[in-house]
Parts: sequence; structure tokens; C-alpha cells
Amino acid sequence: MIRSLALVAFLLQLPAAIAADITVLSAGGIRPPLEELASRFQRTTSHKVALRFVGGATMKEELQKGAAFDVVVAEGNVIDEFIKSGRIAARSRADVARAGVGIGIRAGGAKPDIASVDALRRALLDAKSIAYSKEGMAGQHFVGLLERLGIANEVKPKLVATVTNEPGRATFDLVRRGEAELGVAAIATVFTTGIDVVGPIPKELQRYIDFAAATGTSAKEPQAAAAFVQFITAPAAASVFKAKAMEPAAQR
Repeated sequence: MIRSLALVAFLLQLPAAIAADITVLSAGGIRPPLEELASRFQRTTSHKVALRFVGGATMKEELQKGAAFDVVVAEGNVIDEFIKSGRIAARSRADVARAGVGIGIRAGGAKPDIASVDALRRALLDAKSIAYSKEGMAGQHFVGLLERLGIANEVKPKLVATVTNEPGRATFDLVRRGEAELGVAAIATVFTTGIDVVGPIPKELQRYIDFAAATGTSAKEPQAAAAFVQFITAPAAASVFKAKAMEPAAQR
């Protein structure tokens, strides 16, 4: 009887004993759905997840500097590059979701027409100010897009560049406060409080970002890290990505 009680007590304590703290280094363009999935993962497993977001365009720099992580979520070709360098475990790699570039405005404002290339050009020329992340892949694509549209000189004075980790100065923080009329970013990040989604930019001008996830070869908690990658790429996670206008890999 005493042994049975001791066994029950041991089993009740087991989840706490195996719970782990993992660090996830992620590109900012997937932030809203990843935050929600991390919260669900914590409730489901009792593991703790520390999320750190960086601009997608600076992810390579972070990895080259030796940033610590158990899991990395980034553009697929960045993952592949660091698999070759030995920092990321090749067999852990999994496609997560795809995101395009979108535009948002302050909630309640008049939505511009961006349904065609000409309509988008007019909307950008008419806007008084436009916020974008200079570190993000979507932001860098947007700057190049202005050149393609032939309006870079006209629009440049209206641009407000933001930095991913600057508190209160993210792209849609500025739009929410009325400091920028339009915000341009990865489509998932447009879905935030106080912002109305205008929509994705036209297909002819899109830059799709394919996100992948993998564990680090130096992960301190490899089992929990692998469980997290499996969790965010499982079919059950698809609805979270779709709600933010992303295309989940699990349904492609």
C-alpha cells in the first residue's frame, strides 16, 4: 500500500519534473499566430516558451552572431543555410506556413482600393504617411516595390521606417496612434487590435515568405524543442494560421 501511494505521488509530480523552458527565435512576420500557438503549447504540455522576435532580414545576422535558441522559425532558405553550417538540426526541419505582404489602416478609417496594380499605386501616392519595418522581409520587398511601380521618389518622403524590437514603435503601433496612415507588413501582423486589414497587395506584386521551423544542434531542451516544432506544424495548428491570412504548410 505504501509503495502504491509512493508511486501515485511520483506520477503526479512527473509532469512538473519533465517540464522544460525553451527559447524560440523567430522572424517577426509570423508573430501573431506563433504567439497564440506558443500559448496553447504551454497550456497543453506545461513547458514554458520564451519567444524572441527579430526582423526577418536580420535573422541571418542574429544566427551568425551566435544567438541562443532551442527552436528557430525563419524563412526556409535561412534555415537551410544554417543547416549547412551545423547550427540547425537537418532532420528537425519542417515547413510551417506561407505569408504574403499586406496593408492595414487605423480601425474605422476609409479603406483605400489596392485590388489592382494601378489602384495600389494610386493608394500609395495618395497616402500622407506609410509605416514599414526596415528589418522585415516584407518591408524590404515594399521598398523595392516602390521602384518597380516607378513612384519611389514621390513616396520616399512619406515613409516611416520602424524597428521590430523597439517598444511602442512597431509598424502598426504607429498606425494605431495615427502617426502613419498606412502600414505595410507581412499579412499576419496586420491582424492586430485597433487595425483594419485592407488586404494583401496584388498577386503580380506579391513576395511570399515561406516560414520553416527547426531545432538547434545546441538546443538545451531538444525534446521539448522538437515537440514545439511538431505542435506548430500539426494539422490542428492550421486554423490559427488561416485566421491570420497565412497558408499553413499542413494543408498545402
